[in-house]
Amino acid sequence: MKRHHILLAAIAIFSMVGACSNGGGTPAATTTAAGTSRVRLYSVAQKGYIMSDKVIKSEAEWRRLLTPEQYHVTREQGTERAYTGITWNNHEKGIYRCICCGNDLYSSDTKYESGTGWPSFWEPVAPENVTLRPDNGLFTKRTEVVCSRCGAHLGHVFDDGPQPTGLRYCMNSAAMQFVKTP
Repeated sequence: MKRHHILLAAIAIFSMVGACSNGGGTPAATTTAAGTSRVRLYSVAQKGYIMSDKVIKSEAEWRRLLTPEQYHVTREQGTERAYTGITWNNHEKGIYRCICCGNDLYSSDTKYESGTGWPSFWEPVAPENVTLRPDNGLFTKRTEVVCSRCGAHLGHVFDDGPQPTGLRYCMNSAAMQFVKTP
């Protein structure tokens, strides 16, 4: 077996094992023969699931595309100050998309007032659109929420939210773009 075949096989296995974010055991991401990683996402506009290429950029490319605050939050796992984000108090109808790649993340239908100063949702658009991973920094055990398409840090999820899920997806406004719907 040639080295590039071994590398492609290792990438495929890593992608399939490490990207299971929907809890059902089905890989959320796959790797094509050419080595391009693809992910299954729900598209609000298309009202169904699509396959999309993962978005991978260099640090310099992300810095050119994002404001300093957006970069700090999404690429360095930062947090904006409470009650300062542009969408924490937004009550319009629409979709919240990843600021880095445009992936549909949350609907205004699942947004609620958590009293925390950050936009809070009780459910993402689809489980596949976000990836959950342990975050044991700052002497606490939390669950980080990242965009499944580009890996942008969005915020954290907690188990003190309202029904029907009991979850509070506490997101950074700087990590999302709000798109108004009629």
